[in-house]
Amino acid sequence: MRLTRYPLVILAVVLAVSAFPATALGQTNHSATDAAAVATITQMENAAVKADMAGDSSFVEKNYTENFTSGSSWGNWETKQSILADLKDTKNNRTNSEAISDLSVRVYGDTAIATYKSTYDSLYHGDRRARTILTTDTFVRQSGSWKLVASHSSELAK
Repeated sequence: MRLTRYPLVILAVVLAVSAFPATALGQTNHSATDAAAVATITQMENAAVKADMAGDSSFVEKNYTENFTSGSSWGNWETKQSILADLKDTKNNRTNSEAISDLSVRVYGDTAIATYKSTYDSLYHGDRRARTILTTDTFVRQSGSWKLVASHSSELAK
């Protein structure tokens, strides 16, 4: 009777051990993919600040989806096209200073959410605007590249 139990126990152990590495490997690859996405989006958010300071429209052209929308902290809807038009009008639109902090990126498959605090001083449509805002950016992975699809900002309560 004892001899018949051992093969069953050994079979159960072999199956359990062989299944574990495959599961662990899948989790490792998923985490590595998420870590790469977090690094990419973190770099993109920091590059966006540099592009704002330089008035660089190529960043928007390359990294925003065609149907991008943004709800600004001033209560305006903006699109990729309206942002590009503003960048061309350097007399009335420019960023004098900008810094982001408290950046957090969360990845959900081919979607990622970045949240951060931004403090800036800019000229927008001829009006000086300086404040600190909280922003949520939504990214999607399209054809292997991350693109900004939507953004929303609110003024930080004083």
